Amino acid sequence: MKKFLSFLVFLIGFWTFSYGEGSYIKITNEMIYQKLIEIEKRQVIFEERFKQIDRRFEQIDKRFEQIDKRFEDINKRFEQINKRIDDLREDMNKRFEQMFTFLWIITGIFTTLTLGVIGFAFWDRRTIIKKAKEEAIEEIEKEGRLKDLIEALRELAKKDPELAKILKNYNLM
Repeated sequence: MKKFLSFLVFLIGFWTFSYGEGSYIKITNEMIYQKLIEIEKRQVIFEERFKQIDRRFEQIDKRFEQIDKRFEDINKRFEQINKRIDDLREDMNKRFEQMFTFLWIITGIFTTLTLGVIGFAFWDRRTIIKKAKEEAIEEIEKEGRLKDLIEALRELAKKDPELAKILKNYNLM
């Protein structure tokens, strides 16, 4: 069908060209056959060119596919890198949590020890002072000098009203 249409176009074009000049050219079968052969040759050339263009497009498609594969590989690598970074971040967060927990434990132990030492020192001080008082009182009583001192003050208070008043305030009289 293509050949027939192209032949008709050729004839019409040839007829208008020859008719326009005012001269009449006799068209023979041989001339038509030669023109058809030329048209077929041109058609073969065009078909070959179209095949070359198709091959080039196929090569370009292959290159695009290769580029797509490369991008897929790159995307996979980025996903792997992102996953590694996320894993590292999780590990770091866990370690920080462990460190903070450890620091809280150390703080608790230090606070407990400090309070224990302060409490022991306070208790020991009270105990030592109490015992020292008792020992001092026992020592004074052993020697009997406190009773003698109080008796002497009472004798003196009989003569001195101010001393008597002071001894009464402290229930020593």
